[in-house]
Amino acid sequence: MQVAEVSKIVADLRLVGETPQVEVKSNVGKSILETLSAFANTRGGVILVGLSEDASFTPVDGFDAQRAQDAIASRCDQLSPVLRPLVTPVPFEGSAIIVVEVPALPPREQPCYVKERGMYKGSFTRTGEGERRLESYEIDRLLEERTQPTWDEEPVTDASPDDLDTDLLTPYLAHQKSLRPRTFKQGDVTAMQRLRILDGEHPTLAALLTMGEYPQQFFPRLTITFTLLPGTEIGEVAEGIRFLDNATLTGTIPEMVEAGVELVKKNMRTASVIGDVYRKDMPDYPVEAVREALVNAVMHRDYSPAARGGQVQIMMFVDRLEITNPGGLYGGVTTENLGDAGVSNSRNQRLSTFLEELRFDDGGPVAENRGSGIAVIEQALAKALMPPPTYANSLTHFTITFHKRRIIAAERHGTAIDQVKDLLATKESWSTTELVAETQLSRTAVQNALNRLVDAGDAERTEPHKSPHQRYRAT
Repeated sequence: MQVAEVSKIVADLRLVGETPQVEVKSNVGKSILETLSAFANTRGGVILVGLSEDASFTPVDGFDAQRAQDAIASRCDQLSPVLRPLVTPVPFEGSAIIVVEVPALPPREQPCYVKERGMYKGSFTRTGEGERRLESYEIDRLLEERTQPTWDEEPVTDASPDDLDTDLLTPYLAHQKSLRPRTFKQGDVTAMQRLRILDGEHPTLAALLTMGEYPQQFFPRLTITFTLLPGTEIGEVAEGIRFLDNATLTGTIPEMVEAGVELVKKNMRTASVIGDVYRKDMPDYPVEAVREALVNAVMHRDYSPAARGGQVQIMMFVDRLEITNPGGLYGGVTTENLGDAGVSNSRNQRLSTFLEELRFDDGGPVAENRGSGIAVIEQALAKALMPPPTYANSLTHFTITFHKRRIIAAERHGTAIDQVKDLLATKESWSTTELVAETQLSRTAVQNALNRLVDAGDAERTEPHKSPHQRYRAT
């Protein structure tokens, strides 16, 4: 690293303090082990040794750069795997400091940990507040990167073949028999074991989730939850209401996905824009993209025992839609290469295979399983003239965020009364806050429109006139 780069980093430190990518040490103490481990287990980072944070990041008096450089090499040997960062002495403000550039380890080599503490007590990660020890769950997920997880093929020992839905299983087996008849030469039971529908006498987790009568009988939290919120953050309350709608969706994966899509459709605005010849419906979120994101969430989520208490969550805010699943990205897939050609890896291989071969009610496959899901999402958004989604990934969760479509000029045609009246007809009831968010009109304009519609008999209040929980519905 060059002197100018170091000067720029220190100037930034003096403005905002340490960042997730930069750490300052006055000398090489044992705490540097935690920092080295944390950087190696995240995105990498830079350690500046020989500066005093308490003295505005100025050089430490009497700092011995050569001795510090030797000590850093020794500390790196105390880690597993041993790190070999780039260690460079750099002149700075009349002194010499040490710059340690720590690269991130490949996922299959993580976690990097302090040998004397052991993997489960000596592995660290980097956050905005500094280092923290990795939880056992996070370490287990890192170790899974070294092998292929098989939680989805685990037998559900409390279940029997009778817990599989024959209306789903029978056509699936018939289709498989037409494709690979040799698999069925020794009978259906043997074939079901070979296809990993059964493990011995019990259904596998993947089979139960895709073809079960009621999977939640055995795994009550393997569900999809839907929450409609009145603001832009969790916890915001509008007119005394914290959640405008919420539901827990159960059933097989295809059933839950379709129910989730229907809830999003029910609670989003769909505008009709008149073009030169045709009318075009423009929803806030392209249905194709929402369905694909939900399929990805249930297909690639973590199904290890430690994660089976967590649900896939749909959070619908006034300005965005978030879909979150337990477990981060797997197998070398990152937020940077997500959706790139040739970049695909499945945490749940058997489940992915079943979803590829099952069909929604409209005849389409539940999943294509070709690594094309993100491309489908981004293409659907681009076609709707919307920005691409954003992603947040950690060892414990992955979230895709769709940003709500902005109203275009062609939609701004009716009066406030027309817009409010049209919206009241789309669902059971609306609050003033919801109508303001949907129409992007002022609260005064919306309230005046509501009052006039009530006076005209075209709308009615659901609560007494001054109630803080007031909502309106079409008559």
